[in-house]
Amino acid sequence: MSITLRSPLDMHLHLRDAQMLTIVAPLSASSFSGAIIMPNLIPPVSSKEDVLAYKKRIMDSIGDSSFTPYMTLFFKPTYTRDFLESVQDEITAIKLYPAGITTNSEGGVSGFEIDDLRETLDAMSDLGIPLCIHGETGGFVMDREAEFVPIYEKLATNFPKLKIIMEHITTSASVDALDKFDNLYATITLHHLIITLDDVAGGMLQPHLFCKPIAKRPEDREALLRVALSAHPRVMFGSDSAPHPKESKEAPGCAAGVFTAPIALQRLAQLFEENNTSFDNLQKFVSDNAQEIYGITPIEKTVTLSKKEFTVPDNYDGVVPMSAGEKISYTIDSIS
Repeated sequence: MSITLRSPLDMHLHLRDAQMLTIVAPLSASSFSGAIIMPNLIPPVSSKEDVLAYKKRIMDSIGDSSFTPYMTLFFKPTYTRDFLESVQDEITAIKLYPAGITTNSEGGVSGFEIDDLRETLDAMSDLGIPLCIHGETGGFVMDREAEFVPIYEKLATNFPKLKIIMEHITTSASVDALDKFDNLYATITLHHLIITLDDVAGGMLQPHLFCKPIAKRPEDREALLRVALSAHPRVMFGSDSAPHPKESKEAPGCAAGVFTAPIALQRLAQLFEENNTSFDNLQKFVSDNAQEIYGITPIEKTVTLSKKEFTVPDNYDGVVPMSAGEKISYTIDSIS
């Protein structure tokens, strides 16, 4: 059995910088046509010059691969309309982080008063720049995403022309919010479609499955599976592949992030097959929906996967992937 995917897209990807960038960027660029690139570097990507310089470093790191890095800015409520007009041709979205809620987010938003955000969000609405949000509060870790849903609803109501992407959703509450507002969209990761908190901490602690937002309950996973497998038109794949060196994961103060980029397409194919779901829906989930939502035309790339056992490497130059050492049932045969 073989599957052909046309121009797969990863709509939430961390490529990091420096040596880590050179390790992980080629792994995504080989099999994906493009990806939305997260801006939470140190310092964050927050100017036109930052965007152009980071994009160049990405392109330099991927060599001859055909791949489009869809660049983002780190949201600041001080962005003016003039600034956004000057940078809009270089970016695909702007990413908003609540302050201190995840890796390198200390410079994020510390309050969600509409008046404080209105000038920037009105300008983004008028210019057609989507807003991607890491939607968590600072509350109890299992409740953070559900507690953020009223903020999504407040933003969607006050800025009806603004495309708001709920990033890496993990709860049934976020799935329910999708159908309440026409301007709410979502990305879903591979790992949140597979694991629950029990896989992370129910037995021996599994540091390579620890991420933010943390994996939730089985009923939350079922809600995510329902909209992903059905290719809900406002849902798209975003890996949130977040690499860290092995020594940062297998350590006190374990870094948050699951590295899935090199196995994402293979494992998604297996997941859709296990759930007796049409691979046409997989095509929509990993490409077609994102093209429609973002209004992008990706590089033409055809990825052919076959039903052939693949053993996931133990690491990629010191970065441990999800399912390291395990066998999965699909492999990438060819990319053209």
